[in-house]
Amino acid sequence: MISEAIFSPPCGPVLGWRDGDVLRATGIPYATAARFQPPVPVPDWTKPFSATSLAPACPQGPVPFLDDVLGTRYGELPGSEDCQNLSITMPGDAAADERLPVMVWIHGGSYTTGSGDLAIFDPAVLVAENRVVVVSVTYRLGLFGFLATHNGRPGNLGLLDQLEAFRWVRRNIAAFGGDPGRVTAFGQSAGGDAIAHLMATPEAPSLFQRAIIQSAPLGIARGRAKMNHAMGIAADAVTEDTPAMEVVEREAHVAQVARRFGMLAAMPFGTQYGHAPLPEEEDIEAAWNRSAPGIDVLIGHTSEEARLFLPRNRLLMRVQGVPVVGAAAVRAVDRVVTETVYGRAARRFARRHARAGGRAHRYILHWHAPGNIFGAAHTIDLPLLFGTRSTWEGVGLIAGAGWDEVDAVGRQVRALWAGFARGDVLGDAGGIPGALTYQAA
Repeated sequence: MISEAIFSPPCGPVLGWRDGDVLRATGIPYATAARFQPPVPVPDWTKPFSATSLAPACPQGPVPFLDDVLGTRYGELPGSEDCQNLSITMPGDAAADERLPVMVWIHGGSYTTGSGDLAIFDPAVLVAENRVVVVSVTYRLGLFGFLATHNGRPGNLGLLDQLEAFRWVRRNIAAFGGDPGRVTAFGQSAGGDAIAHLMATPEAPSLFQRAIIQSAPLGIARGRAKMNHAMGIAADAVTEDTPAMEVVEREAHVAQVARRFGMLAAMPFGTQYGHAPLPEEEDIEAAWNRSAPGIDVLIGHTSEEARLFLPRNRLLMRVQGVPVVGAAAVRAVDRVVTETVYGRAARRFARRHARAGGRAHRYILHWHAPGNIFGAAHTIDLPLLFGTRSTWEGVGLIAGAGWDEVDAVGRQVRALWAGFARGDVLGDAGGIPGALTYQAA
């Protein structure tokens, strides 16, 4: 028997549910769109909307490697092109007249995989410990959401979805105990990249006042026009009538086309400059600068980002096995890739933001499970922010660490993130002993 909760936002009445220490309202539609068309807001409703089912995922292919490392399961959520939904998690005793900090989560997954309501992104502990409201957004991915083609199909549809979600939050979140004037956008990997690019839109400071950008691959965000052009040609065969899973199969072929473009092909799908809502590439810095005074930024990455991907490289794994020099060689590769894709670009973003009149801090997360091959790899922040023991038990990413240790570090990371969302002053420098350091830009 689900214990129900009624909310009365401007969009129309919403029927949520109690889940232990939190209240939830899940799978709420914020927009709708025909395939390859920009989103439009969902019309208001008058009858109570039953927000008791998790949001469906955008159709996508399996990634067995990530399932093994992160403990996800392909097909964990049903797939649907009507995936523009969001889910709200709030403290169990939240009152409608409260004004709690709001944190809007944009999930990662190379713009091709993932979904806002996956178990590994469950924000219940973050919410219960820190008394914040978390909104988890699901949006279009891959060929459905992130590639323009020569027949006029627009790019950045997934980014436009996210903008509609933030607009929905601004209008409706007060009914769920949230403060629409104290919104933090936070996201990891492609999600962090998306938030950085949303900051280039004129509307951004009115939608969120803080941004936590985690492990965004900003080092490969530029110079993608030729690659996207070639990918667009390969994607022309997909039409409005192609069955969804055939679109997903075609996605893999389109991604193969990108391989000749080197490091950029590490994330072939993504935001495209010169397509709404983004300016031309040469104007992106100016667009970011205009938004800077209105948005506080915490940006950073893990200390060994590339180690997530090293076990998939047979050559590097053979090199690692060479006595004396092997491990050092692999560490060197990791340092170069981490710096090229994540580190240098994060520092530049933070410095530019500060010069333009914004407040910026940058962090490095170096916690890892003892003896684990992945070290402080890409995604190591996820078990520190989301989920529970049952979510992460036995998962390869943190094998070697007891849950008590993971949770103890996680509690501090969650408190830091939530404190930033509340508006706590971070000062010139600080951190979490043995886990994370940060400093003002």
